Amino acid sequence: MTNWMDYLDAVKAYSASWEEPQWMTDLRVSALEKIEQLPLPVIEKVKFARWHLYNVKPERQLEAGTVPNFDQMADNPMVVQAGDDTVFEQISPELTEKGVIFTDLMTAMKEHPELVKEYYMQKAVPMDENSLTALHAAFMNNGVFLYVPKNVVIEEALESLFIHNGNSDAHFFKHVLIVAEENSEFSYLERFESHGAEAKKLAGNIVVEVIAKPGARIKFSAIDTLGNNIATYMNRRGYLMRDSMIDWAIGIMNDGNIIADFDSDLIGDGAHSEVKIVAISTGKQIQGIDTRVTNMASHTIGHILQHGVILEKSTLTFNGIGHILRGAKGADAQQESRVLMLSTKSRGDANPILLIEENEVTAGHAASVGRVDPDDLFYLMSRGLNKDEAERLVIRGFLGPVLTAIPVKAAQDQLIATIEGKLKK
Repeated sequence: MTNWMDYLDAVKAYSASWEEPQWMTDLRVSALEKIEQLPLPVIEKVKFARWHLYNVKPERQLEAGTVPNFDQMADNPMVVQAGDDTVFEQISPELTEKGVIFTDLMTAMKEHPELVKEYYMQKAVPMDENSLTALHAAFMNNGVFLYVPKNVVIEEALESLFIHNGNSDAHFFKHVLIVAEENSEFSYLERFESHGAEAKKLAGNIVVEVIAKPGARIKFSAIDTLGNNIATYMNRRGYLMRDSMIDWAIGIMNDGNIIADFDSDLIGDGAHSEVKIVAISTGKQIQGIDTRVTNMASHTIGHILQHGVILEKSTLTFNGIGHILRGAKGADAQQESRVLMLSTKSRGDANPILLIEENEVTAGHAASVGRVDPDDLFYLMSRGLNKDEAERLVIRGFLGPVLTAIPVKAAQDQLIATIEGKLKK
């Protein structure tokens, strides 16, 4: 059993290497003390206790790995990180003049320490929620901070790209903190990618916190393509105040094992969350995805749509949880989870869970696990397509709700290409 306090000096040294404020160092130390005391998160029907989720190396990683060709970058706001380091960052003077902050998390802690302190693991994802959130807080190695002031509307999408170096032996613990002030509006796209060889078994731990103040409107998109050697815990969560909205579109295309919590807490009256998720499991991969919307206030809306495809000997589990708390009159909780099985050796689960504590609400669910409809294949093949082409076309339509929600055309194309690549393996 690991004695986590043996890492105390290394954690303090890592914090000092970034010149972090004292409150962050104290948070890391407090989290380190709690890792062993806290339970693992609960992901129904997924056994992950023996995964290498605790493989950490608290040292500054200087190697950048493969980075994009910046001459081909668009001119929209963007942050690119390779390993621990930010290798590219751009934001227009116009957005800066409006008070928009879009930079790496370590820089934000130096330049805006009180603003980061107010929200970092304070509202959406508490540090001590479980053993893996505490592990994340202790060993976090950079991320992104996005702050959009009151009434600011951003037309172009904001993008972040996190590159995991497959040759590295370091853990990959990234934190994204987004704060949308009242009546702000924007689209955000993030990508987590592995580049290079994949030899060592590594730990990934990603926490994304989105705080939507009253009236804020956020379109959040993500494409995850981490390698098969990295076992990942991913926690994306929205904290939605009165009349705010987050429209989530998430593509889970990792090759390694993953457990995920995708949650929306509807705190204020009239808050609205739309969650669209697609996932593909291949090889012997195991993916367990909990998607939860909690209606805490009246007239809140939470809709979940999950579509997944499983191939070969892989496993995909969707747990959809709609929870309407007492006092949330007029709330609406709907969910749909569907899984397509393309192999007799694969395993799929779609588990709908509705927890209703109030009257005068609307709630419903749908779930299915099955194979591609032979009538659909027959129709397409009668129009001249071979079986493989017809099957891929049906699957692309099945995954379409998320594909069309990605705000950047190049990212849409990337997700489609990734799906096509997995289906041809």
